[in-house]
Amino acid sequence: MLNVENISKTFFPGTVNERTALDGVSLHLKPGDYVTVIGGNGAGKSTLLNAVAGVWPVDNGRIYLGGVDVTAMPEHMRAEHIGRVFQDPMMGTAPNMWVEENLALALKRGEKRGLRWMVTKELRAELRERLKALDLGLEERMTTKVGLLSGGQRQALTLLMASMKKPKLLLLDEHTAALDPGTAAKVLELSDKIVEENKLTTMMITHNMSDAIKHGNRLIMMNQGKIVFDISGEAKQHLTKKELVEMFSHSTNITDNDAMMLS
Repeated sequence: MLNVENISKTFFPGTVNERTALDGVSLHLKPGDYVTVIGGNGAGKSTLLNAVAGVWPVDNGRIYLGGVDVTAMPEHMRAEHIGRVFQDPMMGTAPNMWVEENLALALKRGEKRGLRWMVTKELRAELRERLKALDLGLEERMTTKVGLLSGGQRQALTLLMASMKKPKLLLLDEHTAALDPGTAAKVLELSDKIVEENKLTTMMITHNMSDAIKHGNRLIMMNQGKIVFDISGEAKQHLTKKELVEMFSHSTNITDNDAMMLS
């Protein structure tokens, strides 16, 4: 489903601020793979997701999505095939529009709407059922402006919006980092449910080792712009946080601060 072939990205080349964010990264995701991506600050996690999403061009290598070479495809065109949930609950939605209006726009992504487009009675009924499945009571707040929702409700809504068209790839960019632990656990539970029900190919960035181990069928660890571990199957199922920290510390220059952040 996703093929990343030897991509590299250097920021501010030829200056004193030159930084290699991706260093020959190759990655293959099969349809239905749910991959968690972990690593310390500056490891290249977000740069990898942004490269896949088309936020910026890569310096070298190729990116294929669903067999199509999207390396030169701009971000807005890739967005038709990629769903994304950001770390900031304020992103990914229109805060001054109603809940039902945000959902309707997501459902009609890529379609021509015209000036006469509106939320019909039939569409409203469909959206209500989709919200009801979240079990957050949002079906009773369909005419509430999204900006008035809590962070957890907003992330749950953004998750639903990102998955409604069953994208080829779902990117979860530290989407629970700004939430309290209880709310984060609820959003992760919803993430697992949505990914499983829709059989979505997914990449999820996290700083939390326990979450990286618990969720998904595959775990990737990055350091200094490279993938240093790629664990799946039984090896991932039986992996402990202690083992993961030890593996990482033996293979990288992990700092105490990194270890604390990844705990």
